[in-house]
Amino acid sequence: MNRGFRVTAVFAVLIAGVVAISLVSAGSGQYGIPLSQVFDSVLHRLGLSETRLDPFAEGALWQVRFPRVVMTLLVGGVLGVCGALMQGVFGNPLAEPAVVGVSSGAAVGASLSIVAGWTFFGAFTTPALGFAGGLVTTLLVYALSRSRGRSEVVTLILTGVAVNAVAMAIISFLMFAADQAAREQIVFWQLGSLAGSRWPYVVTVLPLVAVGVVVSLVLARKLDLLALGERQARHLGVDVEKLRLGAVVVVALMAAAAVSYSGIIGFVGLIVPHGLRMLLGPGHRVLIPASLFGGALLLAAADLGARTLFTYADLPIGMLTALVGGPFFFWLLLRTRRRSGGWA
Repeated sequence: MNRGFRVTAVFAVLIAGVVAISLVSAGSGQYGIPLSQVFDSVLHRLGLSETRLDPFAEGALWQVRFPRVVMTLLVGGVLGVCGALMQGVFGNPLAEPAVVGVSSGAAVGASLSIVAGWTFFGAFTTPALGFAGGLVTTLLVYALSRSRGRSEVVTLILTGVAVNAVAMAIISFLMFAADQAAREQIVFWQLGSLAGSRWPYVVTVLPLVAVGVVVSLVLARKLDLLALGERQARHLGVDVEKLRLGAVVVVALMAAAAVSYSGIIGFVGLIVPHGLRMLLGPGHRVLIPASLFGGALLLAAADLGARTLFTYADLPIGMLTALVGGPFFFWLLLRTRRRSGGWA
């Protein structure tokens, strides 16, 4: 199949899937709203239709469900783009944002907020401390991995492992010191959920996502050159250290902003760019925007399942992504080992 046609077809499927599952998700729930009415409500808000829903359905759609749908798309898209960046920077398909401590650092910040009962930013206190924790931890991993002005991939990954272990120890201590209610809140936060999404939360995440995606696309060409090897990239004029630092900072800002509201959601940043690379090839100018839509589609599907698989229950979304992502990743591992002897 012609590569241009394949790229166009994949993007068309991803975008159509995102739109379709967003509308289905908005209409699904304990109070079901037919898809035609969801569509009419969207057209009415855009000024393209005179049809209006009853106030209760309109409120359910625009005050509860659409904020959750949009936040889900943002978080999934961010995790997909961050995964593509991390795999490009590390040159390793096993890399994802959690490697550099974003998720565990955000969990430390959020847990500290919950245990201490801080409310100085109102409803934004826990997300704000989660964002700060993820950002500080990621930059700490990068700073500790540097030696004589340079950072090596293996050192960066192993430093991330060590810092993640320390972060998990801190979370364990906070859970030990917390009362029963705070302990349950921390556990629920770490399982991942988008149930509390509201428009003000979306507004705080959206600018960081938009800027991060644009910067990621700017870095795409240099990531392609880095894929040739560090020495070859330097000969072609790429400042590898600046590129690595820029990518880590972008990942830290975007991923910390996303997980500070959603909690820990694994595997999206791992399997989405990896699967799309198999379809579209390694070029980051295509892979990064594809990962944006692919991550959004995967997490939107997982969130729809979390809300509708069991009546009157909202499953932790992190559990569903791990349940699907784990076997899929194992299949990828077996497939790669069978075809080329593995990644080593």
